[in-house]
Amino acid sequence: MTAVRAAAVLVAAAALAILLPGWAAAAWTLTKKGTIVTYDARSLMIDGRRDLFFSGAIHYPRSPPELWPKLIERAKEGGLNTIETYVFWNAHEPEKGKYNFEGRLDLIKYLKVIQDHDMYAVVRIGPFIQAEWNHGGLPYWLREIDRIIFRANNDAYKKEMERFVRFIVQKLKDAELFASQGGPVILTQIENEYGNIKKDHKTDGDKYLEWAAQMALSTQTGVPWIMCKQSSAPGEVIPTCNGRHCGDTWTLRDKDKPMLWTENWTAQFRAYGDQVAMRSAEDIAYAVLRFFAKGGSMVNYYMYHGGTNFGRTGASYVLTGYYDEAPMDEYGMCKEPKFGHLRDLHNVIRSYQKAFLMGEHSSEMLGHGYEAHTFELPEDKLCLSFLSNNNTGEDGTVIFRGEKHYVPSRSVSILVGCKNVVYNTKRVFVQHSERSFHTSEVTSKNNLWEMFSEAVPKYHTTKIRAKEPLEQYNQTKDATDYLWYTTSFRLESDDLPFRGDIRPVLQVKSSAHSMIGFANDAFVGSGRGSKQVKGFMFERPVDLKVGVNHITLLSTAMGMKDSGGELAEVKGGIQECLIQGLNTGTLDLQVNGWGHKAALEGEEKEIYSEKGMGKVQWKPAENDKPTTWYKRYFDAPDGDDIVVLDMSSMGKGMIFVNGEGMGRYWVSYRTLAGTPSQALYHIPRPFLKPKDNLLVVFEEELGKPGGILVQTVTRDDICVLLSEHNPAQVKTWDTQGDKIKLIAEDHNTRGILTCPPKKTIQEVVFASFGNPEGMCGNFTVGTCHTPNAKQVVEKECLGKPSCVLPVDHTVYGADINCQSTTATLGVQVRCGSEKKGA
Repeated sequence: MTAVRAAAVLVAAAALAILLPGWAAAAWTLTKKGTIVTYDARSLMIDGRRDLFFSGAIHYPRSPPELWPKLIERAKEGGLNTIETYVFWNAHEPEKGKYNFEGRLDLIKYLKVIQDHDMYAVVRIGPFIQAEWNHGGLPYWLREIDRIIFRANNDAYKKEMERFVRFIVQKLKDAELFASQGGPVILTQIENEYGNIKKDHKTDGDKYLEWAAQMALSTQTGVPWIMCKQSSAPGEVIPTCNGRHCGDTWTLRDKDKPMLWTENWTAQFRAYGDQVAMRSAEDIAYAVLRFFAKGGSMVNYYMYHGGTNFGRTGASYVLTGYYDEAPMDEYGMCKEPKFGHLRDLHNVIRSYQKAFLMGEHSSEMLGHGYEAHTFELPEDKLCLSFLSNNNTGEDGTVIFRGEKHYVPSRSVSILVGCKNVVYNTKRVFVQHSERSFHTSEVTSKNNLWEMFSEAVPKYHTTKIRAKEPLEQYNQTKDATDYLWYTTSFRLESDDLPFRGDIRPVLQVKSSAHSMIGFANDAFVGSGRGSKQVKGFMFERPVDLKVGVNHITLLSTAMGMKDSGGELAEVKGGIQECLIQGLNTGTLDLQVNGWGHKAALEGEEKEIYSEKGMGKVQWKPAENDKPTTWYKRYFDAPDGDDIVVLDMSSMGKGMIFVNGEGMGRYWVSYRTLAGTPSQALYHIPRPFLKPKDNLLVVFEEELGKPGGILVQTVTRDDICVLLSEHNPAQVKTWDTQGDKIKLIAEDHNTRGILTCPPKKTIQEVVFASFGNPEGMCGNFTVGTCHTPNAKQVVEKECLGKPSCVLPVDHTVYGADINCQSTTATLGVQVRCGSEKKGA
């Protein structure tokens, strides 16, 4: 094996690259045939050269391949030198032995795009991945193998796992993608967060991990293997951390291995019903520097760009939009200040990486919650320090090496030369940005909808029958979200309530995710569960009659569960069905005899495509029709702005554009604040034609398709919010040989506003100096507002692609003695293209 633990031999100083800010666009040395990736306790090494790895998770199936180059390029502009991705087993092998590596699933093409951008790659094969991906990436057909136990010391599972791992490794070898072959892949992962379920398998869990490690190593990839979210790992496999604050919550027990962070969660994935999950740029940066201060040398942002859960790929209850709060949002646009603040962090550390990677590490406590970590090469007069204030809500000043340094609460300052502050995690100097949504004129052009309603099945029309309702997943085989259940029963006049004000109630206990009900073909309502509470009770009044009555239920699984030791045993479907309120008492229908039908007619005939839509009879659309397909054509909006559908007028279902599944929508699932969990759904430009795009929507509940809006998205609203009291950043550097030299120090705080490419500042939306409140897109003036601020900003910025604003009260004529002032400049401007003829 070439990828083994190496005794560290420190390379000569001249052999270690020192990359300045802007390094991403500078020379990057690709690997070559025979490259050796090794490691010791300090770091990974490529051909004996230590390096830092700033990595971002971008999953290839969650974006169209046409967008991959731009996403990778943008990530590199953010200071990353590595891209991480999982491998998605159930997407690649939906049926045993039948593989798919086309389109969004072209793993080899994706890794070559990474290589074309001179970046490294980390490939997390798993093959269990979780990833909020359907069934955690495991194919459904595994469940049907006799005596199988997932992720255990189980022969049936290990056989299939090894077969797929070796298949993927060989595929990468054939394409010469491992670093040892001159490719970009420097690390591969086996298993995934096994500690979460190890208790379920007791002592066999250790045997399974040992087997998995040895199996992975035997593939001879020439690069190290990792196991994530563990403190130790078998043999030469490197354990890594997943979490928000690995520098303070994780202890590496394998002291001869480097500290690597495979998942620094940039937000929190959202399930339907969740509020927006925020994590500030300041907190992410603080966590990264705490980790690096303690010796870490690699961080991977999970996610750096989340993308979209197209089709049925999301796990149970997971939103279609994935990690929209990442440094690059769901649409691939840079989310400021998160993107820029982290970019500055990467550039600063890399610009002084020689001291960081080769210097002697020492630490000292500077007071309660205050500490310093220093990396020093005395012979080269290089010194780098990390000053931490770990106290919440308590800013403070510390004395370090004879000098005072102000350190805000929960922040880390980087000191070059162990003296000059060049970065503080709490001080954000980059601009903020806010998305704006614009309804396109194509929405109203030929806004003519047609519909096709699914036939509500009855017991006698079904082919699969049983005494009791059958388990849902065994019927759907994960080929559809939908399973119809139907039963029939006879009532006499004496069974029905005598009083006209009493109606019988249909009561259904379900372990699926949602359900809609029909009684004698009449829609009676919908019900749902949640990610937190397993199962739900559906209770709705129904109108019954003398004679034969029909109850039909459309049960829905919003993706399969993605984690847990009992994954192979997870079940769904109807567990109990009663009619309450009859004159003769409760009617138990659980053993009444049930018919079943998996999938919708529209799915089977693929009526969401041009080829299949002629297989059914469409008619002019009507509102509020359950289990109904709607279709229309629309043109792509002009330009190249992001395109989304605003589905606020609909309830729950699926979206298709030109035959491609855009994902599930569930607007009727509201958050505690009463807003839809997700109302806007991404339609990537590569899925669109200039004219006549076929939009098909399946609505389960009640909706008004005419209210669906085609919108474009921009990040043209940009802001600064800076205080005159903030210490300025040191920005200007030069080099002397292999040393960094400070040639200028800017003692004045300035705010810089820069529009997206090909746009200029068209409007000053807000400007105030004093104590403005709120955030970008929602600023309000405070009690110390200066009226002159807007005029000053307009003069300085209008018509320009970028402008620099001094943060100085004298410039704006502000009263610095105003009692409540924070001496803060808050500005929001709107960028746009120059109007034709202007």
